[in-house]
Amino acid sequence: MTATATANAALDGRLDFDFLHGRLEVKNRKLRDPFDDEREWLEFQAAVETRPILHGLGNLDTYSAPDFPGRPQFEALALRLFDIDNGLWRIWWASTVGGGQLDTPLIGRFQDGLGVFECNDMFAGREIKVRFDWSDIASSSPRWQQSFSFDGDATWQPNWIMDWKRRE
Repeated sequence: MTATATANAALDGRLDFDFLHGRLEVKNRKLRDPFDDEREWLEFQAAVETRPILHGLGNLDTYSAPDFPGRPQFEALALRLFDIDNGLWRIWWASTVGGGQLDTPLIGRFQDGLGVFECNDMFAGREIKVRFDWSDIASSSPRWQQSFSFDGDATWQPNWIMDWKRRE
């Protein structure tokens, strides 16, 4: 890529997820049941490898959590694709828990170092709004948080937090 092409790519947003490229360790905190008022958090480690695809128009995570509480070898993938025309990212998730089905894509972008991605979805038979928030992306420990809204996005309840750290 030429210097001009690289500068244009940085401006249009297609390089926004480059901070994830490579091998990372992830400390997870996940609510056992987002509908339960007890709010029991599970903690577990995962390994993630992220690589660019389609000449930088996307990336693919492979995610493995061998010690996920109550489940054998939890595996997942995240597929992120950049829409050049609209300057938006779409993020799909699939996991062993979901039977290999791609979830509804979340759509959004980064602005001032924060990424916000949302979609309408169904969870356990209920309509919800889902949001992914990315923060601290310029640090060595970026953070991802998933939240659900059960009231049309008036309030948000975090239910999964990942603290990422580059593997040595």
